[in-house]
Amino acid sequence: MTEQLKPMPEDWRRALAVVAHPDDLEYGCAAAIAQWTDGGREVAYLLASRGEAGIDTIAPAECAPLREREQRASAAVVGVGAVDFLDHKDGVIEYGLGLRRDIAAAIRRHRPELVITLNHRQTWGHGEAWNTPDHVAVGCATLDAVADAGNRWIFPELTEQGLEPWNGVRWVAVAGSDRPTHAVDAAPGFERAVRSLLEHRAYIEALTDEEPETYVRDFLTTTTSMASEHFGGRPAVAFEVFSR
Repeated sequence: MTEQLKPMPEDWRRALAVVAHPDDLEYGCAAAIAQWTDGGREVAYLLASRGEAGIDTIAPAECAPLREREQRASAAVVGVGAVDFLDHKDGVIEYGLGLRRDIAAAIRRHRPELVITLNHRQTWGHGEAWNTPDHVAVGCATLDAVADAGNRWIFPELTEQGLEPWNGVRWVAVAGSDRPTHAVDAAPGFERAVRSLLEHRAYIEALTDEEPETYVRDFLTTTTSMASEHFGGRPAVAFEVFSR
């Protein structure tokens, strides 16, 4: 990244964020979401799974409701009340027509102008780390489902269910991309982003021996600082934005 990042578009009212697991948005872009909801915009969350395979010491049947509760509490911290789960199986989410249909249905239901998802490419950080299959599947399916949602002849059963086509998505913003084009100032929403990620306490305590708030604050400080030299020296949440 050598060029300056552009400010995110602001002429929208509704967004839908689509990710694979609880905590994906909190690790990625909660500071931006907090700022958007503060400005009166509506943001809804759609999660493909309940993250039931994410904690080695807790069996999936017990883990799923725990992680769902943590996700709902986490979303509430940044002003998001609508949180839906698709119940695809954590760890083995498959890209395909079923996933595309489910996401297209949510897009038709929420009718967003902005859709947000997570890095859909095979690697993180210019190839330095491998991405998970779940992130790749959900990211790619989200990009495709935006077009599916606007075409009444793709998944016509959705129209029969009363979900009329929605062609109003103007941008798809990908968080965690190594090819960012736009950014949001992270400072106004940073403290709420910290609190939002801290709501995933069971997951964090299983992930690290570090004190949770220290771990969360250090992680988010690092990630929001990475784009600062390309955004006027301000800590930022960066996105790769695809216009439609």
